[in-house]
Amino acid sequence: MDRVIAPAERLAGVVRLPGDKSISHRYALLASLAEGPSRIANFASGADCGSTLDCLEALGVAIRRENSQVLVEGVGLDGLRRPGRALDAGNSGSTIRMLAGILAAQSFASEIGGDASLERRPMRRVIEPLAAMGARLEARQGSFPPLRIRGGPLRGIDYQLPVPSAQVKTAVLLAGLWAGGETAVREPVRTRDHTEIALREFGAAVSVGQRVIRLAPRPALRGRELSVPCDLSSAAFFLVAGLIVPGSELILQDVGLNPTRSALLDLLASMGAELKIVNIREEAGELRGDLLVRHSAVRGGVIEGPMATAVIDEIPVLAVLGAASEKGLVVRDASELRVKESDRVATVAENLRRMGVEARVLEDGLEIPGRGKSAGRFRAAELDSFGDHRIAMAFAVAALRADGPSTLRGAETAGVSFPEFYDTLERLRA
Repeated sequence: MDRVIAPAERLAGVVRLPGDKSISHRYALLASLAEGPSRIANFASGADCGSTLDCLEALGVAIRRENSQVLVEGVGLDGLRRPGRALDAGNSGSTIRMLAGILAAQSFASEIGGDASLERRPMRRVIEPLAAMGARLEARQGSFPPLRIRGGPLRGIDYQLPVPSAQVKTAVLLAGLWAGGETAVREPVRTRDHTEIALREFGAAVSVGQRVIRLAPRPALRGRELSVPCDLSSAAFFLVAGLIVPGSELILQDVGLNPTRSALLDLLASMGAELKIVNIREEAGELRGDLLVRHSAVRGGVIEGPMATAVIDEIPVLAVLGAASEKGLVVRDASELRVKESDRVATVAENLRRMGVEARVLEDGLEIPGRGKSAGRFRAAELDSFGDHRIAMAFAVAALRADGPSTLRGAETAGVSFPEFYDTLERLRA
């Protein structure tokens, strides 16, 4: 689907975003393994989390969806059933990697794949630790979906993540729920800790210290009533839109402010963004609050090292901000961008080029020139989502500062994580 996006003169209003994808995935998985019912409010509306629910239903879990609420009838650690078909994770890397940890412990064989994009994404990082725990996994060319998993008795391991990955950490910890003995995961850099928090909320014995997470096996998980905070990664698009469109002022309500995710806000502040956090509170171990953002003369900056890991999902829209800034943006240590839904280094650079910005492609990132003190408009262009939801939304934001209407090819892919994105963006035009 093509979408024509006209420049915006100003953005203003209050934004209520979808539930956090990362937390929604984890709550659904653990609610399914708990004893008794769970009610999850503000569950993420995107197709990715829908894929997780579909897979759980195929495994015998009764799930009811009521608008933004999801009701899950937990079956306990021993209640999953062999699916009657191959599981379909759609476009969701989170679904296939995290669910692989659960499937590795089951007494039945299963297969899980996804769409063409997902089946180009490497899975070796999750295959290796699960195999070390005793599971048998087969993949196309040893790395690519579909995954064929023969579960069975697992042993607890002490695993050092070779590269930071919250999804791999989660897969190992979920497998560890059934392991014989303690499971430990060691992180080279701290990654988002939603899994540790959710495990604790559902009743598991989890300890965290010095970037080591330890999990005791066979916990008595209990169903819960939980509310998912709004998604900070989705908020990033509106934060950048508010920063680059002159005269804008936006309030983003009830956004998740987990410290392992909020590096984005620190980065924006360091670049000169006018940004305030109000009404901070904690619920079920997760911080949340409201964000106020106003148009700002942003300087630009550098993303590298641990910061690159912390904001890896937000780099496409941060690249747009960098291109609209005074001094530009340099991104290094972000080779993970090349194995997302698209090669995000290449796709970001291509769309920027179409809009008149000649970004330099690095092996592990980008060098993006700024616009000088004038920070003028981008050139209107025919843009492409390249089948990647974050590329689609990032360049919809860029089109708001173009010198005329831009056409976005494959705009519908935003529905993977944020089906309401374009309607929300249009509502904020003042």
